[in-house]
Amino acid sequence: MAIIPQFIYQIFFGAFFLTAIFACKQEPSTNHLSDTSHSAPPVVDGMVWIEGGEFMMGTDEAEAYPAEKPAIKREVKGFWMDETEVTNRQYKAFVDATGYLTLAEKPPLWEDILKQLPPGTEKPENLELKPGSLVFSPPSQAVPTDDVSAWWIWVDGASWKNPEGPESNLEQRWDHPVVHIAYEDAAAYAKWAGKRLPTEAEWEYAARGGNTGQRYAWGNELNPNGRFMANTFQGIFPHDNEGQDGFLGTSPVKNFPANGYGLYDMIGNVWEITEDWYDAIRFQRIAGNAPPLDSGMNQCYNPNNPYALERVIKGGSFLCADNYCVNYRPSARQGHAYDSGSSNVGFRCVKDKDERFLSND
Repeated sequence: MAIIPQFIYQIFFGAFFLTAIFACKQEPSTNHLSDTSHSAPPVVDGMVWIEGGEFMMGTDEAEAYPAEKPAIKREVKGFWMDETEVTNRQYKAFVDATGYLTLAEKPPLWEDILKQLPPGTEKPENLELKPGSLVFSPPSQAVPTDDVSAWWIWVDGASWKNPEGPESNLEQRWDHPVVHIAYEDAAAYAKWAGKRLPTEAEWEYAARGGNTGQRYAWGNELNPNGRFMANTFQGIFPHDNEGQDGFLGTSPVKNFPANGYGLYDMIGNVWEITEDWYDAIRFQRIAGNAPPLDSGMNQCYNPNNPYALERVIKGGSFLCADNYCVNYRPSARQGHAYDSGSSNVGFRCVKDKDERFLSND
């Protein structure tokens, strides 16, 4: 195990500093999804057909995070989406077939790290870069929530098949979502499977499950009738996870109810990687309230980490708590370093309309 230098935390988790801490008790906005009726879509080869349409992406909620505002009208075409997050079992099949090595299994290169640091940054003396990844390690007592290094530790040898480090394995976790996956690892799997990663708009449209004007993917209450609808963090983050939903870490896929489109774990469990680069004020730009992004300088925009290269992640994870990261909502969005993974980030795939698929309905 090694403590990674502070500037590496800045690269990996710059977007987390964008979010203030909200109680998020505001009544939900009704300005979300166009009001359409829908029936249960077909399921083929573990994928669900999502009929396209117009919807309001993002939110105008007063207590939502700035990166989610304002709500903007978007349209998506129909597509197939995996019922669940890609599991350890599924990722192993890919690795067995191809011999693929994830980024976490290879030593990071200083030259790649330097791409996300200010010009002129000098390499620290005695810096050892070994294969590994960031692992959630809860502190034993309350800590300030403005320093992610208090609960994230770089663990040498941590990877998708050794989630907590070399001494851990996937026994009893084959049906949990795969983690410690970087964007290129997810994209490689998707290509092998004949699929692709979803755009942010596709992901959010699917996560809403056909609901209109509701805060969560299942309605307006976080735990309707006391029922837990997703794997999140109950208690005081990061030190006191009460595990009332039955899990302190990831959970098996399909353990919680599916949404209106028959998709499982769109909210909670693990964040999900999308195809889009992260722009913290993208919705403001689309609404005409901010100038266009100068993509010639950087494809991303994160004011707290101007050199970041981040992909949008959606859905929140088992670490989202109401006293810190209230991201267990369809509109929630964050940036995540494109070349890194962690123990709370995974993915699922989509596929464009395929007549061969549709003929099986």
